[in-house]
Amino acid sequence: MSSNARGALLALLAFAIFATHDVFIKVLGGSYSPIQVVFFSVLLSFPLATVQLMRDPTPGTLRPHHPWWMALRTAAGVMTGISAFYAFSVLPLAQVYAILFASPLLITILAIPILGERVRLRRALAVVVGLAGVMVVLRPGSTQLELGHAAAMAAAIGSSLTSIIVRKIGADERPVVLMLFPLVGNFVVMGALLGTVYRPMPIEHIGMAAVIAVFSFAAGLLVIGAYRAGEAVIVAPMQYSQILWATLFGVLFFGETPDGTTVLGAAIIIASGLYIVLRESRSQDSATPVLRTRLRIDTGTFLRLRLPEEIAPTIPREMPDNAPSARARPHLRGLPGRVPPVAEPRRTDTD
Repeated sequence: MSSNARGALLALLAFAIFATHDVFIKVLGGSYSPIQVVFFSVLLSFPLATVQLMRDPTPGTLRPHHPWWMALRTAAGVMTGISAFYAFSVLPLAQVYAILFASPLLITILAIPILGERVRLRRALAVVVGLAGVMVVLRPGSTQLELGHAAAMAAAIGSSLTSIIVRKIGADERPVVLMLFPLVGNFVVMGALLGTVYRPMPIEHIGMAAVIAVFSFAAGLLVIGAYRAGEAVIVAPMQYSQILWATLFGVLFFGETPDGTTVLGAAIIIASGLYIVLRESRSQDSATPVLRTRLRIDTGTFLRLRLPEEIAPTIPREMPDNAPSARARPHLRGLPGRVPPVAEPRRTDTD
């Protein structure tokens, strides 16, 4: 099996587990407030977080190098957690996914002010088309919009913001710091609000909250393995397989059948997202914020393990003439392990 095929299969398995994880969220959301579901999911994630702390070989403290960016990421993670859990509780699974799939489009927009990314005409048009697909799913004016729709949009925006912040500061922060702060933020905020909504939970429902934590951790590890095995341009689009699982689970467990308008809107959003991923894979000018970001809603309730693509240092596009590696070395040509001094230039995004 080729490395790309292995990466794609690992990603498909990871997103299937994530989709199953969301089924448990929906089941618990039918009986409990999203505040309570988030709180117990976070609480039961702390043993896994402790394991990650013990395995982290990076020296240093848990104090972030970028406290204000970390504070914004934590706040966005808290907003994303409660918004996503509420949306899954009250809306059909396929409809929630269709809205959350707008994240790559929002990441492209947020990359302009935060990363200084330049978005050329074709990708800008893809963003506009994708956002039009979101409007097709929401159908303002022809259907009654609920709080769940607003929550799904808030989750997409918050998740995109957290992903962009990780791309900006990920090279400077320890993985456990990026993981722990949103986790603690959710624990503190939801714990403070828990007394207003708490309902006693039987042991089987506490077990479901534990399954949510374990599934998130396992799927996160599989995503890491997928990106290490295959190219990002192959792995990233696998996230869209979640819409198939959402449709299947919705029909089997909740009696939900997506209507034609939702399917059409989802197809538009997915096509726009795939176009952006493919354009970024061919672009030299792009900082590739979508390709280097794990395309899974970051709720701050599970252990977000850092991907190699998210922390890889940006390779300088121009090398100084006086750099040692820039000077031609004819006597080294042909030696094993040596890179020829002249390489074929990368394709550029000429849009």
